[in-house]
Amino acid sequence: MRVVVAPDKFKGSLTAVQAAEAIGAGVRDAAPQARVRLCPVADGGEGTLDVLLAAGGRRVDLRVSGPLSEPVAAWYVALDGTAYVESARACGIEYVSPSPPVALAAHSYGVGELIGHALDDGARTIVLTVGGTASTDGGAGMLRALGATVHDAAGAPVEFGGGPLRAVENVELSPVYKRIGDVAVRVAADVANPLLGREGAAAVFGPQKGAGTREVEALEASLRAWADALVRAGGIPLGDTPGAGAGGGFAGGAMAALLAHAGSGFGLVARLTGLADSLRDADLVITGEGSLDQQSLAGKAPAGVAAMARDLGVPVVAVAGRITLSRTQLARAGIGAARALADHAPSIEYAQRHAHALLRSQSAALIRAFAAARGG
Repeated sequence: MRVVVAPDKFKGSLTAVQAAEAIGAGVRDAAPQARVRLCPVADGGEGTLDVLLAAGGRRVDLRVSGPLSEPVAAWYVALDGTAYVESARACGIEYVSPSPPVALAAHSYGVGELIGHALDDGARTIVLTVGGTASTDGGAGMLRALGATVHDAAGAPVEFGGGPLRAVENVELSPVYKRIGDVAVRVAADVANPLLGREGAAAVFGPQKGAGTREVEALEASLRAWADALVRAGGIPLGDTPGAGAGGGFAGGAMAALLAHAGSGFGLVARLTGLADSLRDADLVITGEGSLDQQSLAGKAPAGVAAMARDLGVPVVAVAGRITLSRTQLARAGIGAARALADHAPSIEYAQRHAHALLRSQSAALIRAFAAARGG
């Protein structure tokens, strides 16, 4: 039996690479003769760099400004002339304790510092993998690190963060264009949400970052003012552009000001890791992530893996930390069977602490069930 193991990260417990190793061990426990191919994946959110590093990239370390301006250790991956910059490495939500003040104050300046270093390092293409940020500043901090100026109606500089951005009136982008030159910029988004509205960055992701009802309203107004100011500065209008809301609107700022082309983060990683080639001769695919839920169906890696496998006629099973999708929803996504670690642990906390062992044992159980269904 030929088994491809293609999970995303189990957030707070295991990277995608570690999860793949645990699942692979479980496959071999249940089927010692199986030929196992580990293909950890990502969707453009946090953890994407770990997968790219495993695919042969070079890690570049430096210190940058964190989401509240404190110094943080960050890094990006250089691979074949392209720099892969993950927004969460500089302004990730793990650097803060989410609260209403933090939701308004967090910014993306450090991501711009990573980009600037990559430009100085000779990158000819910048790929921004977006997701998992503490900020909802529409990428304003990132652009300021690259030379943009952001002023209010009185000509005073606007403070950093999504909250103060509501006062923005004028943006000067020419220093940014000079800094970027002819380097191509792409955005690998992990969600398809627009910048504004009920499905936008503030409404959907603001509460995860500590925003209450008032903060969500304030951030929505800020992002609207920011989008208008970017258009006045020569940026492209975002409208309902899918993916512009990723990373607290970071993706939208890159699209509008840097003319970044947006695409699926999962598709990018799948191409770099050769996932499609691995799937072609597989008998089974095992995917998974920390939580298989409604968001998993909107651009996340497990759904992407399942779609690719379904097109090739390869059955898919999944293992996750927790599962909130019904069997019908899983089946529609192309996942024939699934097991949740939380269903085999006394608590979520226990499952997170013992994720490697549980992932191994539940993967073995999936393999045994699959083999039994096939008649051994």
